[in-house]
Amino acid sequence: MKIVVCVKQVPDTKGGVKFNPDGTLDRGAMLTIMNPDDKAGLEAALRLKDQYGAEVTVVTMGLPKAEEVLREAMAMGADKGILVTDRVLGGADTWATSQTIAGAIRNLEYDLIITGRQAIDGDTAQVGPQISEHLGIPVISYAQKIEIEDGHVIVERQYDDRYHVLKAKMPCLITALAELNEPRYMTPGGIFDAYNAEITVWGRANLVDVDDSNLGLKGSPTQIAKASDKVRKGAGEKVNLDPAASVDYIVDKLKVKHVI
Repeated sequence: MKIVVCVKQVPDTKGGVKFNPDGTLDRGAMLTIMNPDDKAGLEAALRLKDQYGAEVTVVTMGLPKAEEVLREAMAMGADKGILVTDRVLGGADTWATSQTIAGAIRNLEYDLIITGRQAIDGDTAQVGPQISEHLGIPVISYAQKIEIEDGHVIVERQYDDRYHVLKAKMPCLITALAELNEPRYMTPGGIFDAYNAEITVWGRANLVDVDDSNLGLKGSPTQIAKASDKVRKGAGEKVNLDPAASVDYIVDKLKVKHVI
C-alpha cells in the first residue's frame, strides 16, 4: 500500500506573526512548526505502515525552509519527502494551493492520501477536499479513526456529539483531526537518517495538468483586503456604581448571558 501525506509548515505564533505588504504572511521571517492536524495524519499513516507495511511519502508546498518539516516527518518514520517550491507558487490561496499539490501528486502512485483537517494559519479546511476534487477521488473528512479492509478504507467521521462510519474504495483522500491520535516522537536514529536523507525538490515544471492561471497569487480568487497581527478591542461598557449595586449589576449581566 502506498500512502501520500500532505503536511504544511505553519507559523509558530509564540514567535509572533508578520505580514508582507500585500497582506500575505511573511513566512520566511517567522518561527515555524508542522501543522498539528497534519502531524496527526502523518501518525495515522505511520501506524498503517506499522500494520500493513505501507510506503509513506510526505509532500509539502512552501519555501525552501519547508524541508524542515519533511525531515521531521522522515525522522518519525516516513520513507520519502517531496518539497514543492517555486517563486511562481507564492501567495497561493486554498484554490491555488490545492491545484499545486494535486499537480504534484499526479506524479505519484497512491492508494491513500491523508491531509490534516485544516491548517492553523488559515483555518479553512478547504485544501484537502479540493485536492480530492482535482484528482477525482472520494474524500472522507474529520477522521477520528481509520481502518483498512479489502482495498477499502473505513473511517469514523466526527459529527457534532456522535460519529458517522463511512467506507470508501481506495484510492481515497482522508482529512485527519488532531484528536485522531498522539503523534510519536522522532527517534535519535531517525533524526540522523533524516538529516542525511535526500529530499526531492519539484517546481512548476513538475506539476502535471495544472494551468498557470491557477497558480500562485495571480491564480488565487481569494483576495486579502486587510491583514493585521493586532486586533483592537472595544472599550466595553463602563458603569460607576456603589458596591451593592455593582453586585446586582454583574449578577444580572450573568443571567442575561445565561452564565448563571
